[in-house]
Amino acid sequence: MSQHSGGLSRRRFLAGSAGAMAMAPLLGHGLRAEAAAPGRLRVAQYKGGDRLLLEAAGLADTPYPIDWAEFASGNLMVEAMNGGSLDLAYGSEIPPLFGFIKGARIRVVGVIKGDVNEQTVLVPKDSPIRSIADLKGKRVGYVRATTTQYYLTKMLAEVGLSFADIEAINLSVPDGAAAFRAGQLDAWAIYGYSVPLAQTSAGARVLKRANGYLSGNYLFFAAPEAIADAPRHAAIADFFVRLQKAFAWRQANPERYAAVLAAEIGVPVEAVLALLRNESQVRRLVPVDDAAIHSQQDVADTFFKAGVIERPVDVRPLWDGSFAAALAD
Repeated sequence: MSQHSGGLSRRRFLAGSAGAMAMAPLLGHGLRAEAAAPGRLRVAQYKGGDRLLLEAAGLADTPYPIDWAEFASGNLMVEAMNGGSLDLAYGSEIPPLFGFIKGARIRVVGVIKGDVNEQTVLVPKDSPIRSIADLKGKRVGYVRATTTQYYLTKMLAEVGLSFADIEAINLSVPDGAAAFRAGQLDAWAIYGYSVPLAQTSAGARVLKRANGYLSGNYLFFAAPEAIADAPRHAAIADFFVRLQKAFAWRQANPERYAAVLAAEIGVPVEAVLALLRNESQVRRLVPVDDAAIHSQQDVADTFFKAGVIERPVDVRPLWDGSFAAALAD
């Protein structure tokens, strides 16, 4: 395979894999590093996620196979990875934190700087609720161990309330959407393209956005076995390079991206464009750094003070900087 604009050529990919393999115990058994086969990656995504973006940007022709799996939330990805079913996934700072506390076998390996305006508390269009303070005693849907639990905790605390003051209902994303449409929720803390879907299908109104409550850091996490395996390590590095290029393409081609995404998730193109135009920051993929670690530490400290977790947690052992060179290239 010749080199293309999408990332590393097969030759360069194999060379990177061979370089990493030089430190692997397999060499002691006579395996020639340059003959290492590219690693198959099992990658999690959300609906209309990275697979669609890579294809739209012309960057999907990887020299290694990718098995894609679709999930509705990052906490489910953590569970799947801990169970040995995934090599790479991403979510907010919260799912890896809860997974880490429970001993999940995951490591954070990269950081997406992304939008927080798509993280919202929604109410029905004719709801009398006009502020977070009005949620007292109301039925509020959220997704446990995700950003929704975090920003809802922060928003409630700001007006002197806590989860004990609302009827908090932990629902999966599909169940939350169904309950909201059926009028079984007074409010719904949710994220992503569930927001325009609820707005277009149920006339949902945004009560409050999470800008100012969330860092905008979305964490790529990998299985330790995948990090330690030279072919898969090289594949992840190449995947990251492609994704960096794809994010740049997305920024330069919002109309083209909105068209393919709208068709995939079943919402009007204008609804997607509205989200893209309202993003809180340009989407990009960057290496692990101290600021990102400190940000997740703040999340852990906030949950401890709110009584969500039982003990203080040092998050630093969760983080792995071994892909810094690929992400900084």
